Amino acid sequence: MTSNELCNNVTCNDTLTVKGDGKPATSIIMFLAGVVGNLLALFILGVHQKEHRSRSSVFCILVTGLALTDLLGTCLLSPPVFICYARNMSLIGLGEARLCNLFGFAMSFFGLAPTLILCAMAVERCLAISHPYFYSVHIRRSFAKFTLFFIYLFSLAFCLLPYSGYGKFRQYSPGTWCFIDMDAIEDENANLVLAFSLSYSSLTALLILAVFVCNGSVIVSLCQMHQSQKMRRGSVGSGGRKRRLSLAWFGQGEEEMDHLVLLALITVIFVVCSLPLTIAGFINAIQPFRDDNENLTAFRFYALNPIVDPWVFIICRKSVLHHLRSLLSCRFSKGAVKTTAQCSLSLPLDNHIQNNPPDVIVPQTTTYSSLPQ
Repeated sequence: MTSNELCNNVTCNDTLTVKGDGKPATSIIMFLAGVVGNLLALFILGVHQKEHRSRSSVFCILVTGLALTDLLGTCLLSPPVFICYARNMSLIGLGEARLCNLFGFAMSFFGLAPTLILCAMAVERCLAISHPYFYSVHIRRSFAKFTLFFIYLFSLAFCLLPYSGYGKFRQYSPGTWCFIDMDAIEDENANLVLAFSLSYSSLTALLILAVFVCNGSVIVSLCQMHQSQKMRRGSVGSGGRKRRLSLAWFGQGEEEMDHLVLLALITVIFVVCSLPLTIAGFINAIQPFRDDNENLTAFRFYALNPIVDPWVFIICRKSVLHHLRSLLSCRFSKGAVKTTAQCSLSLPLDNHIQNNPPDVIVPQTTTYSSLPQ
């Protein structure tokens, strides 16, 4: 059986050419979406910091680290894929096992590091919302920088383990990408190979669970804050005081709901994109697929996460959400055009608080004030 027949029937571990018609349309679209999205997210973060003339918050540092990591991963991993398609040669055909191992290391590193950063962001938000006193006392900008450094160092050390014999990288269909060997078919060190694959899958599964729990906790806290806000509005006696308190809560309540939408979307997208490859790692260790098509589908889901993340961040900015909300709520008429323009401008919370009488006290909560508007 030749290497190409092996690729078509079982795996693409040894094939020297690209399987299929050799059209890189999907890879090009994913590359452009990832680069444009992450560059735009970094631009928004930079403009926000310049406009406010303040040092970046802990959350902004982590978001910036996530965008830079996703951008670097996209720019490093995509060119070899394009060369493979252009020359109709697989990674093994281009640079033998050395290039495949290097690509597999980069794939695992840029898959693990962003996941760890997302987990750090989820923990940071959970502490900020649920434990504001502890957060204000112990969490500093230096802690965020140290966290990023530790994440990169841990990811580097963990993903280098296959070079020491614990684990292995192999080529997958259509021959344009290499990743951790998840099935160890006919491998002499099958136990070590599967042990590393299961370690990677287990670590990813734990991170997914941590992100889901932390973001779920934050969503519950924000819902409780919103419910408490509605109860406080209803407990105000006079109509004038109720109106003033509602105005005072307007900015903060709207901001809380914006963050609720952002957290819910990030959590759902992260889980949907990460679970297929994680599950594939466990299934391959027990009963290998023996066909790379399933692995390719799981990989493409995994690769979507760093592409979609910046666009979620961009779309879920407060100003964009308010503008979309105003377009949906206002009628397209002469009077509504003026109303839409006014609705799309978010009013500062401080202006509402200044208009309140001294007897109206608005409780403050820790929210995503660090997010660019």
